[in-house]
Amino acid sequence: MTTWEELVTSALLGTDRRGSVAQAAGRSRKDAAAALLDQAALHTVRRRAGLRPGPAARLPEQAQPDPRPALPAAARRRLAMLLSDRPGVGSGGRRGTAPDLTELLPQWLSGANAHGYAAPPELLPALLDAARGRTDLRPPALAFAGPRALWLAKLNPEWKFALRTTPGGSALPSPDDEDAVRRLWEEGLFAERVALLGAVRAYDAEAARVLLESTWSTERAEDRLMFLDSLRTGLADGDEPFLERALSDRSRNVRTTAAELLSALPTSALAGRMARRAATSIALDALRTGITVEAPHECDPGMERDGVVATPPPGRGQRAWWLGQLVEAAPLATWPQRLGGRTPAQIVALPVADDWQAELHAAWCRAAVRQRDAAWSRALLGAPASPGAAGPGAVSLAERAKLLGTLPEGERADWVAGFIAAHGLSEAFQLLGMCAVPWSEPLGGSVVDALNIARDAGSYPWSFSGVMGLAERCLDPAAAVRLEALTATPDEREDGAPGAGGYWAEAFQRLVGTLRLRAVMREELAAAKVR
Repeated sequence: MTTWEELVTSALLGTDRRGSVAQAAGRSRKDAAAALLDQAALHTVRRRAGLRPGPAARLPEQAQPDPRPALPAAARRRLAMLLSDRPGVGSGGRRGTAPDLTELLPQWLSGANAHGYAAPPELLPALLDAARGRTDLRPPALAFAGPRALWLAKLNPEWKFALRTTPGGSALPSPDDEDAVRRLWEEGLFAERVALLGAVRAYDAEAARVLLESTWSTERAEDRLMFLDSLRTGLADGDEPFLERALSDRSRNVRTTAAELLSALPTSALAGRMARRAATSIALDALRTGITVEAPHECDPGMERDGVVATPPPGRGQRAWWLGQLVEAAPLATWPQRLGGRTPAQIVALPVADDWQAELHAAWCRAAVRQRDAAWSRALLGAPASPGAAGPGAVSLAERAKLLGTLPEGERADWVAGFIAAHGLSEAFQLLGMCAVPWSEPLGGSVVDALNIARDAGSYPWSFSGVMGLAERCLDPAAAVRLEALTATPDEREDGAPGAGGYWAEAFQRLVGTLRLRAVMREELAAAKVR
């Protein structure tokens, strides 16, 4: 009989080129293909019949119990609906007036976690699949999934992200288990070590730094850079000696990152050195009514060691490039002392000679964000109704958005509401993304008013689709009552965009429907506590 290996060779080369199978079966070359299949079927039966049963595989250990209360029945059905609407699975998307269920899943998970519910076991696979495809879902999804998610992740390689990001996973031990932490740090894969260092840093900042120092000299440059970035969490004065040593690292990127972290510590030695350098470049004029700037004429080795990059990017002058880096790294407390005891707002209002104002203010913006200084951020932001989009200190909307991040949530929302009232929505998208959800009043009201004004003006509707999408996720559901009047199709304006009225009606219908669905979701999650 032809061997199995000969059959495989004949199948790969083709029966026209290998006639041995047909000859062995006593058939013509014309019937070679049928002979090959017959022989393969016979061999398959023989191979199966000759197999000896192997030892039974060890059954997996049982999952840890989840003591949290079960979801109310209506909330469980809602979760199943949201998970079935994942891209490529359900009929989601932004068509017609139907809410986009995909965008409601993060809010549903946040509400379920706030109530402390356990995930239904039968929905865990779909939940893990959703989290695998969206990194923003992973923290709330894994918190909701609980210990069973780790059990499932050990059985399915596609869900290994749960092990890398969740304490208690096989790749990420509990931060207080010193032996397991040390073992994984010394033996783990790079991704596991990055996740481990971040988890330990959040649990005990000093322990994480000690762990990093223990292997620092043997790490690759690109790994050192990633590990160093973890020190942003819980950055404190105790990190200064290690960061100061990192200023002499052989990697320029590592040196630059270490200098950036040190400059965020206003009492560090590097911050003091930068303050002295920056102060020599900036002073009051002879009348003490404005600011003069004398940018550095060279970038000496000491400046480079402290993180100043000598070569500017294309289109930037050298001296301006060096000045911006010095001012950005200097403690903001330097300037009231240097500039006549003025407040940040008074300093920002001073005229700057020789067209240096944009460069100086941009550097102060970066310093305010890096040092999380709310007083300087307020001064650079200015009043929300100030002319133009840039304000007195910030030179772009992107900088304003970063400055807003240093303010308390309530103040942030009030400032953006004032900006929208003065300038409309066309430039507000980045700013809205910095505000807490759900939007509080007057922010929610200002967004609705601005959308209504744009609708009545017959504005081109598609330019507001991004803000409308944010409103669906961020407006308080109570706003649905007020928005009901805007769901009707308005009369077309002669000077308006063709078809704008129908689009606005559809968009507001979708917005109202989404807000009402969010309200129902809240009620469903709270149902067990009402009884």
